[in-house]
Amino acid sequence: MAEQDKVIIERDVRLDLFRGVGLWMIFLDHIPHDVVSWLTLRNYGFSDAAEFFVFISGYLAGFIYGPIIKAGHFLSALKRLWKRAMEMYVAHIMLFLIFTAQIARTVRRFDNPLYEDEFNVHNFLEHPDILIGQALTLRYKPVNLDVLPLYIALIATAPFMLWAMVRRPNLTLLASVILYIFARIFDWNFASYPPGSTWYFNPFAWQMLFIFAAWCGTGGASRIWPIVQSRLALIAAIIWILFAFLIVMTWHIAALDALVPKWMIKIIYPIDKTDLDMFRFTHFLALALIVSRYVPHDWAPLKFKWLRPAIMCGRHSLPIFCFGVFLSFAAHWVLMQYTRGVWEQLVVSAAGILTMIGIAWVLDRADNVPDLFVDVAEIERRKTALEPGKA
Repeated sequence: MAEQDKVIIERDVRLDLFRGVGLWMIFLDHIPHDVVSWLTLRNYGFSDAAEFFVFISGYLAGFIYGPIIKAGHFLSALKRLWKRAMEMYVAHIMLFLIFTAQIARTVRRFDNPLYEDEFNVHNFLEHPDILIGQALTLRYKPVNLDVLPLYIALIATAPFMLWAMVRRPNLTLLASVILYIFARIFDWNFASYPPGSTWYFNPFAWQMLFIFAAWCGTGGASRIWPIVQSRLALIAAIIWILFAFLIVMTWHIAALDALVPKWMIKIIYPIDKTDLDMFRFTHFLALALIVSRYVPHDWAPLKFKWLRPAIMCGRHSLPIFCFGVFLSFAAHWVLMQYTRGVWEQLVVSAAGILTMIGIAWVLDRADNVPDLFVDVAEIERRKTALEPGKA
């Protein structure tokens, strides 16, 4: 892409903030029976951090690469997005190998087979020759490693989706909705391992949230902004969020469960995460509507120092997510081997989040180190321009 064709994108700090908070919530949710996980979104509504991450990824794909493809630089967008997908694939494989090695070492050292069964690595330890191949094809995934394959699939197909989006945005969105409906009717999903199982996050279903976000990022948000700003939409969003809160509370308080009518139970359940149940999708949309109304791009608290740690984690979401998986297992191990008291849960949860912040700070400082190396191709172009008759 020529120098004059380069696109400068202003960073939306809100997205970094929400990704950072989402990473903390994922870390806490991955620690079983942790009292601090009551601070996460999944305990108060139908959706959780997964919806936030998929939506933000789709929105950024449309916002950043939509104009590039529209300007005729499809191959440039393809190269960049596939490079990102490859980075996530390599991160996933490295995370898989180190994570399973961490669990295997723990099982042998403490003679406790509970961990290998709990984290779905028993088959790998028994048949590593078979499971390595299954892992490389994203068919075999231990517990807590399900989300990266979904992102890899979405980002890898994003260039072709965006090519259609910039030409026929509404038709592309409609095709996404139809694919979602067919996937739920005919149980379309990618095969997993062991045979007979499927991906925990169904790409044929979750693509609808990703593509809707890309539609918003390529201009759709401005078209629905009058709806977002309407009082009726706000009231509907608040009612739906309150309804979801009450239903989720019945999962924790038996007395409330008896108050839910039987006919409503048949309508609501099961609230399927694998196939992105519409209760989850609409709950996320309700939250997103309220956030977009009251957290503008220039929201003053975004400059506050106390939000800086979450923003830093959000800027380095891939490495922080990978470290978060290790930290959640380490926290779980500490609580299982020693004590599960409330104070211990508070300490290990706080220690994990502080470690994530520390890693993000190091990565942030590393980004600020000046790069004194010059691209060889750039030097060759300058030499050619200085030669007589070739300027």
